[in-house]
Amino acid sequence: MSDDSKLELARKQIEFARSYTKSLLVDIAPDEWFNIPEGCVTHLAWQVGHLAMAQYGLCLFRIRGRQPVDTELMTSAFRKKYSKGTRPDPDPANNPSPDEIMQVLERVYDQVMAEMSGYDDATLNEPVDMPYTAYATKLGALLFCSHHEMLHAGQIGLLRRLLGKAPVR
Repeated sequence: MSDDSKLELARKQIEFARSYTKSLLVDIAPDEWFNIPEGCVTHLAWQVGHLAMAQYGLCLFRIRGRQPVDTELMTSAFRKKYSKGTRPDPDPANNPSPDEIMQVLERVYDQVMAEMSGYDDATLNEPVDMPYTAYATKLGALLFCSHHEMLHAGQIGLLRRLLGKAPVR
């Protein structure tokens, strides 16, 4: 498989994962985003905020480093709030609103899609440390993005069910 088709595969997987995630969120009311169901350790706002932060890290920062446009994508406080290892805060007053979280998610995704086609083979073949999938390269980081999103989509699906929603699939 050529690097061009591998990049296209990564792009299509990222598109599918995001479409699926958004389908899970369609009927979630704003007041349900910060609900941590009994026996659970997370809420929808953290899951979605984490996906935005992780996609930025995997598909933009790891590939091309920090750029001036990044300050328009999300704040440093947002990245820190939803980074790996952080604890979801159930108080809506201590979080961005669901609408703000979705706006960050969309901005990051749009920037990834805009930049991705410009990634060249030399860059995509540069080695990276974990996390990645299939290849220990920047291309592997792109491929991991969709796997990571689907893992969190599963958690979002479980949260839906715990909130009394019907399954999407």
